[in-house]
Amino acid sequence: MKKFKEFRVGDKFFSTCSISEDELDEYFRFSRVKNAFLEDYGSKKQQIVSGRAALSRMEGEFTRLNQIYGNHVIFIGTDGDPEWENRSTRFLKPLHTDEVLKLQYTISGKEDIDDDYGKIAVDFEGINQEGETVLVSRKNLYRIKKEPPR
Repeated sequence: MKKFKEFRVGDKFFSTCSISEDELDEYFRFSRVKNAFLEDYGSKKQQIVSGRAALSRMEGEFTRLNQIYGNHVIFIGTDGDPEWENRSTRFLKPLHTDEVLKLQYTISGKEDIDDDYGKIAVDFEGINQEGETVLVSRKNLYRIKKEPPR
């Protein structure tokens, strides 16, 4: 685990994941998302994963990174990207269940909040198994305790 003082703007971390049909169904039940376009339960083909489900999994994988896990870290919002009219996330290609998603996390900002906490901004990028960018989310903000518990 890296401490707040060890993070540098430009640091990159990597992971992979996939979302199964069972996991997507569980997400739909929990979130209560109802979208006929995303529901294709009658067919045996892979389902399209909702963008929010993919983003949620990406954040979950971020919190499990060896460099992050163990810190007291909490998602506090997004700042948006000025180049995108202050929007923060773009869903560029569909992701289907069981497709492998390669994840890249880049520290894009870091600042002190007070003596106990700092803030890091993290850019997410998800690339499918064909090498195409599926999702980009910029300036995801996390409050992080400067000295994690022992």
